[in-house]
Amino acid sequence: MPLLDRLYNFAHWLAGNREEAEDLVEETFAKALKGFSSFQPGTNFRAWIYRILRNTFLTSRTGLKSAATVPLDSEADNDTLPATQSTPETILLERLDHQLAREALDQLPVHYREILLLCEVEEMSYQEISATLAIPAGTVMSRLSRARRALRDTAQKLQRS
Repeated sequence: MPLLDRLYNFAHWLAGNREEAEDLVEETFAKALKGFSSFQPGTNFRAWIYRILRNTFLTSRTGLKSAATVPLDSEADNDTLPATQSTPETILLERLDHQLAREALDQLPVHYREILLLCEVEEMSYQEISATLAIPAGTVMSRLSRARRALRDTAQKLQRS
């Protein structure tokens, strides 16, 4: 199920670990089934279920400023290298780029991280993101711009250190 995989990926990026991501997706589907009568036909189902996932995550993090960080040596990172990489140098560079991006994303506030993930990873439109996060489309665009800038600045700082 493509939607299930995409929800899991988003949950994993938000939560930072496999166990919590699995719990979030499971709880999201339970809430979606229980509250399916509140879904309005003709509206965007994808945005509706992502919103449930996001709200479930935020509820689980009540009182916390940001999500936990992901260990850089996690099992999920070990099998993400494409098979087409041939030299050890290329593999190392790919891992370092992935590690830098992951580290920079982990340091962003949740509201920046989630908007970047919805746009860049989940490839949602501004309207879908607007519906998912319950914010105006103009806010989506400005927050996305600030999130990209913050990601770039954070990555540059990490690269220098």
